[in-house]
Amino acid sequence: MANFFSESLKNIKTVGTLTRSSKFVCRKMVSQVDFSTARTIVELGAGDGVITKHILAAMSPDARLLSFEVLPKMCELLQKIKDERLTIVQDSAEHLGKHLEEMQLPKADAVISAIPFVAFSEEVSYRIVEAVKEQMKPGAPFIQLHYSLLTKKMYENVFGGVNVHFVPLNAPPAFVLVSYNE
Repeated sequence: MANFFSESLKNIKTVGTLTRSSKFVCRKMVSQVDFSTARTIVELGAGDGVITKHILAAMSPDARLLSFEVLPKMCELLQKIKDERLTIVQDSAEHLGKHLEEMQLPKADAVISAIPFVAFSEEVSYRIVEAVKEQMKPGAPFIQLHYSLLTKKMYENVFGGVNVHFVPLNAPPAFVLVSYNE
């Protein structure tokens, strides 16, 4: 927790928050995935792994999780999670396709994201979301954590729709936005 806070202070535009996601936010995000069929799961903006651990707890033994994180210190924290199903990728999410191909994995069955898109330019945000959408199977959910609805229109434009779930038991209260790759 202290590592997350200090890293957040140093990199607030990249991390997007000073506090870790509550168990209520993590549960809401993970509940949007059908883990009985999901075998290739992608996490974007994995941070210190608080959501990662919830994903791993719900995954099937034969599923794979690719967790993307750009900050080296956060990747060090993620490395402490010992699970052979987890692959940590220190790279931008817009390179998802390259990593899936290198690992000989199919398109994603689900994408769970905590990338702070409000801190990015609209152009960069769209580029990342569109690149990720291209690497998702039809019907796959894109699940995004936000603390406001400022970027909701982007998901409507890229995916054609978005369902909003409010999670008050988080500091600050959060929104879980869910779109489907149709």
